[in-house]
Amino acid sequence: MATPLILRNCPTLCTLNSNQPPLRTLTLTKHFSVSTTKTWSHSINSTKMGKSEITEEAEENVSVKQKKIFVAGATGSSGKRIVEQLLAKGFAVKAGVRDLDKAKTTLSKDNPSLQIVSISNFLKHNVTEGSAKLSEAIGDDSEAVVCATGFQPGWDLFAPWKVDNFGTVNLVEACRKRGVNRFILISSILVNGAAMGQILNPAYIFLNVFGLTLIAKLQAEQYIRKSGINYTIIRPGGLRNEPPTGNIIMETEDTLYEGTISRDQVAEVAVEALLHPESSYKVVEIISRVDAPKRSYEDLFGSIKQR
Repeated sequence: MATPLILRNCPTLCTLNSNQPPLRTLTLTKHFSVSTTKTWSHSINSTKMGKSEITEEAEENVSVKQKKIFVAGATGSSGKRIVEQLLAKGFAVKAGVRDLDKAKTTLSKDNPSLQIVSISNFLKHNVTEGSAKLSEAIGDDSEAVVCATGFQPGWDLFAPWKVDNFGTVNLVEACRKRGVNRFILISSILVNGAAMGQILNPAYIFLNVFGLTLIAKLQAEQYIRKSGINYTIIRPGGLRNEPPTGNIIMETEDTLYEGTISRDQVAEVAVEALLHPESSYKVVEIISRVDAPKRSYEDLFGSIKQR
């Protein structure tokens, strides 16, 4: 009668014939590789006992499709952190960049889960033309889009509208063309400062000096909310490049008017929004403080009510 033998850490059930001589050694080797699928190979070999040898090899192929996320603005200070954290969480990333040369020096070149694509037509004023080009970049394999773009201050007073308004609208339309139904936007607190009574807030005045940046962002937010796409709009406070020094405070829209947060934490919130359904169809405002209690993301997102 056959005697079952179950090996620890091996899903394969081996059956040894009781008439065979006992085995002296038993070795297990396991190989794991992942690109878009995971393949497990289990090889079990026994030592030779005279003329008798028992060898069993079992291979199990498990198709596990990596979720691919399209990140617009992937070489920016926040965007590159989002790319890094997505890769660390096991996502595949399609990095949308305007400067391919910068991307080669900013992003990892050796990660097979990272693909870099050009979005040089991102700033087209013509929504139809701009979204068509972006749709090609997003492709059929992206399951969500994270928008972490931001204009560079300069002499072009229309830059905020080109990037924070037209560019974001083009991305939303590209998602609709591709049937992508998940959109994460990195925006800013005080975008609705006028309605909050913060029109004289120095931060509100300063940010709007550069071509009415906050107003451009607010109109893009409104477009997203009317699009029907499952969105999470993240409004961080003042952005710091330094590592986090406190815990995250998350509030509903039009609540926070001061405070700062590490870009690392902003990237973390963006990635966690993809993992928690409680973040769907919500606008959240975030800062960090040393005296804030540590809370789970399920609790943070769950505490925000939809409007």
